[in-house]
Amino acid sequence: MRNHSNPPASKRSRPTPGQNLATSPVIEEIRPGQSIELLKELHILTREGKLNQDTRRKLKQVYHLYQFIAPLLEEVSGGEAGFTLADHGAGKSYLGFILYDLFFNVAHPGKKTSGHIFGIETRAELVEKSRILAARLGFESMSFLNLSVQQATLSADLPQTVDIVTALHACDTATDDAIAFGLEKRARHMVLVPCCQAELAGVLKRNRALALVKTPLAELWRHPLHAREFGSQITNVLRCLQLEASGYQVTVTELVGWEHSMKNELILASRSATPQPGKALAAKVRLQAVLQELGLGELTTRFAVAPQGSTAVKSC
Repeated sequence: MRNHSNPPASKRSRPTPGQNLATSPVIEEIRPGQSIELLKELHILTREGKLNQDTRRKLKQVYHLYQFIAPLLEEVSGGEAGFTLADHGAGKSYLGFILYDLFFNVAHPGKKTSGHIFGIETRAELVEKSRILAARLGFESMSFLNLSVQQATLSADLPQTVDIVTALHACDTATDDAIAFGLEKRARHMVLVPCCQAELAGVLKRNRALALVKTPLAELWRHPLHAREFGSQITNVLRCLQLEASGYQVTVTELVGWEHSMKNELILASRSATPQPGKALAAKVRLQAVLQELGLGELTTRFAVAPQGSTAVKSC
């Protein structure tokens, strides 16, 4: 006999008319205070306000990334001027919108917490759509700029210094451009998830014959598939050395489980409050040694380190 006081889960999970979606069991993963309209616009929720298996997995990934960035936002939001965050290669500003919603509307609802998030994107149509959505949602402390990374470095629409630089799945050399921007803007933190690194693999392939004569290590990239994978790995190693040589402490970890994405490497860089020129110099020496050992001298400019005393290595 069915216990009518305990109906099947399929019926229990359906929200009643007028029920707050954010507290409904069918979307219990959503945190109280999150913008339902935003989650629909980002296609995390269906138009009916529901989650399917794919969007539930996407939501978990978003929360996981926010766990890395939230402590940085808390740290830099204590000043009178509030924090500044620049998101490069913003696309539809998926990351910027989620950060704004979780930080201002969920973590600090109704509190006077100042800050500003800039979405930087080269596709004008995406910038305009983001502007319209932010206005509709009342996300007043967001700006969207139709600029390249190089243009953003010089733009008067951005402050001279930026607290946090993010670049999520920035393709190929776009991550390097974001790093250069962060160094120029004296960013206190950088959060980078690189994607599709192709430049270095091309250099390895081009110099393969000479490298095979010089060192047996060239076997690591003799085959095209190995060159692609090894090139991707070494690209991120060089980026980490570049950041360390510029006065940052670097942590490399997984963003999400490998079953979700193969582009899964998360680089977290924080500028040391107390400069340590000895460590920075050692990292610079190792960086140059790796470039020379692998026959990548032509990429020295790409992974250049700011000269001693530049704005990129000043303390907080």
